Amino acid sequence: MLRRPWTLRTRLVVSAVSLIAVVAAVIGSVTAIAFHSYMYGKLDDQLHSVAERAQRPPGPGPLPQALRAAGPLGFVGGGGQPLGTFGALLGEDGDVTASKVVEDSGLRAQESAKPLTGEQRSALEEAAPGTGEGARSVDLPGLGGYRVEAATTIEGYTVLVGIPSAEVSGALTTLIVVEVCVTAAGLLAASIAGTVLVGVALRPLRRVAATATRVSELPLHSGEVALLERVPDAEADPRTEVGQVGAALNRMLGHVGSALTVRQESETRVRQFVADASHELRTPLASIRGYAELTRRATGSPEAPEPDPVTRHALGRIESEADRMTGLVEDLLLLARLDSGRPLSYGSTDLLPLVVDAISDARAADQGAPGQDARHRWRLELPAEPVTVRADPDRFQQVLVNLLANARTHTPPGTTVTVAVRPPVRAGGPVMLEVRDDGPGIPAELLPHVFERFARGDASRSRGPGTGTATGSTGLGLAIVQAVVSAHGGRVRVDSEPGRTVFVIELPAEADEALRAGAAEVDEALRAGAAEVDEALRAGSAEAEAAHHAGSAGAEAARRAGSAGAEAARRAGSAGAEAARCAGSAGAEAARRADSQGRDRLSTPV
Repeated sequence: MLRRPWTLRTRLVVSAVSLIAVVAAVIGSVTAIAFHSYMYGKLDDQLHSVAERAQRPPGPGPLPQALRAAGPLGFVGGGGQPLGTFGALLGEDGDVTASKVVEDSGLRAQESAKPLTGEQRSALEEAAPGTGEGARSVDLPGLGGYRVEAATTIEGYTVLVGIPSAEVSGALTTLIVVEVCVTAAGLLAASIAGTVLVGVALRPLRRVAATATRVSELPLHSGEVALLERVPDAEADPRTEVGQVGAALNRMLGHVGSALTVRQESETRVRQFVADASHELRTPLASIRGYAELTRRATGSPEAPEPDPVTRHALGRIESEADRMTGLVEDLLLLARLDSGRPLSYGSTDLLPLVVDAISDARAADQGAPGQDARHRWRLELPAEPVTVRADPDRFQQVLVNLLANARTHTPPGTTVTVAVRPPVRAGGPVMLEVRDDGPGIPAELLPHVFERFARGDASRSRGPGTGTATGSTGLGLAIVQAVVSAHGGRVRVDSEPGRTVFVIELPAEADEALRAGAAEVDEALRAGAAEVDEALRAGSAEAEAAHHAGSAGAEAARRAGSAGAEAARRAGSAGAEAARCAGSAGAEAARRADSQGRDRLSTPV
């Protein structure tokens, strides 16, 4: 599984926070090392001072009786040492022969001194430094860490002096904890601030990306394109990095827009040329066909001799090629009209009669010699109810003819061709029309281009001997199918494999909301008209009675018309009585002002 790539904002924030973390770690490490050296230096100076007192008695005077009685370790209780200071006397073999640990201060220091335990003496003997080696850290069980130094007294004894290092170690630990907490808080604050600042800094870049996204969603592949999207001037300042990107994108969009304009103008000229050429070719082609047919009919009469077989064949070929050329010209003209966006004649169309007629025409065109059956087997799958869509019947008939002709001419004899119409399976769903056959299928390399103009298949789906035709395909039939279906708001697709090829057309079903809305408007207008007529009747006016009859007649006419909305009645009579109004969706007006004798004139469009 591929790891999701980091965004630019994430990479910038992580890089900045990592750099800050490295700097903070370096500063903290240097600070801790310097503090460690400073504190242990002071501790060693204090230890060295105690060791000097152990080497010779302080001052020139005689020693007090308590210190003389204490022997070489008398300095331990002599004062000036921190609590926990110990002294140990070493024998010639390096073993501790005597020891004292100060646990009190002042005058009671000497009396409160206690010897080291056996475990503590063993630990001291293993890690004790030699004379002149300087201070060394020793860990005594039950007492903690010590800095220990060896000294030789004036009597020649070797004494180990140690002072506790717990205070220094605690200060160093506190410093490290503070540094770690401050660094963590600083990194968290830097992450939040960096995320906000980087987000603000990248906001112009996001606007540039949004402009590029909107351009990418435009349909640039065909038709006239108005490429008006540009990066705002604030994000196109060449003095900034993002502005350079925005300015470059604007220049590129300008070039693309110019290229699209030139392309559209070229396509328009080509379409116009094709339309004009196709229109102009219709007359000479009709003349060629007419003269060829006239020549063929005139031969064999008493005035004209019978032509030889070569001439007859040539005349037949002239007619067939003229017919083929006429069909090609008509197809090109139709495509040119569809490309230009000319509206079609849409109307409510039932697909079932169109399919039946198209199948009948295809079966008739598939006949072989007189008396022979069709070369293909034609099948229908139709629902029992009508299936209506808004379509141009003539153009959609051409769609069916092209699809069936494609199946007839590109499949071998004996192929079964089935046309199926499927109503929407759900409300608002499309109407499905399928044309499938069990022929050899469309080559895989041709399948993506099958709806392109002048696309032709290989020999497995081409015309040839045994198919009933001697001319090649023009390659425009399926292009016309796609163009007409797209003009109807639908889409067409094809799935093909050996033994099964299916062309599927999806068309939007004809909505009946307008009919229901029209019926609702008619009912509401009828109720309103009846209420107004009742009010006029209660007034006892003859003009109101006449308006009532006229409004009822208008409402009945509007109901029969089934229109989406009609205005039923207007004010009637010289006393200002109002008649009923009744409306359908066709926008009919029901009643007008009656004349002075009480006669109303009602006009209801159908």
